[in-house]
Amino acid sequence: MSEDVRLVAWVRGRVQGVGFRWFTRAKALEIGGLSGFALNLDDGRVQVVAEGPRGGCEGLLGWLQGSDTPGRVDGVTEIWDTPRGGYDGFAIR
Repeated sequence: MSEDVRLVAWVRGRVQGVGFRWFTRAKALEIGGLSGFALNLDDGRVQVVAEGPRGGCEGLLGWLQGSDTPGRVDGVTEIWDTPRGGYDGFAIR
């Protein structure tokens, strides 16, 4: 049985104006079992919050860090925590 976790990731690079949030949501839905959101920040980064099984969150993080994302990812900073709940699916904010 996989424990549920909360992943908060901040993605740096050319990640706004390239469909990054849309593709992040699509990847989260493809993985399945994840809830949360992707949000453009004023400083040019995208914040991604995902809650669900650890394996799913690790898969999403691996995708965020990989070369298959739109735009250009220069780096990802992440923290892990316990889930807080309250999300209805995976949203673009």
